[in-house]
Amino acid sequence: MRGQAQIRIIGIDPGLRRTGWGVIETDGVRLSYVSSGLVTSTSDEDLAYRLRELFEGLTSVIAASGAREAAVEETFVNENARATLKLGQARGMALLAPAMRGLAIAEYAPNLIKKAVVGTGHAEKRQVQAMIGFLLPKARFDSADEADALAIAICHANHRGAASLAKRIAKVEARG
Repeated sequence: MRGQAQIRIIGIDPGLRRTGWGVIETDGVRLSYVSSGLVTSTSDEDLAYRLRELFEGLTSVIAASGAREAAVEETFVNENARATLKLGQARGMALLAPAMRGLAIAEYAPNLIKKAVVGTGHAEKRQVQAMIGFLLPKARFDSADEADALAIAICHANHRGAASLAKRIAKVEARG
């Protein structure tokens, strides 16, 4: 895989209050930190306007990042149905923003992201943050949301070849 062209990936950790984002580059072997941050919404605004803030913020970040691929964390269902629904709507903005820019988009379950970064699917947040620091020594993040977004991008960097191969095989099989 060495010698493969550099690809820039944005990882997105959706949330209605804070959506974390992290941009990395990979050549298929090495990972390097590019940038990370948060897109926030105003908590006293109506839901529609909060979603617009997230969409516009992510659109701006994606445009400035130069990313060609995006990875978004899948929503987990919790006991509060209203909170899960609102998170799902924020996640919709996290999927729509890169789609509107024409990026290839992948989605990953939280346990797979943790396993890709830490080695176990039930890792704690501090373990994920410590491994981000190890894998991306130049990374500077101020929140768990940023660290999670970088972890999502790393997960995609590790799985993008397998996902691409699976899509090619499915196309061949569909042709008969």
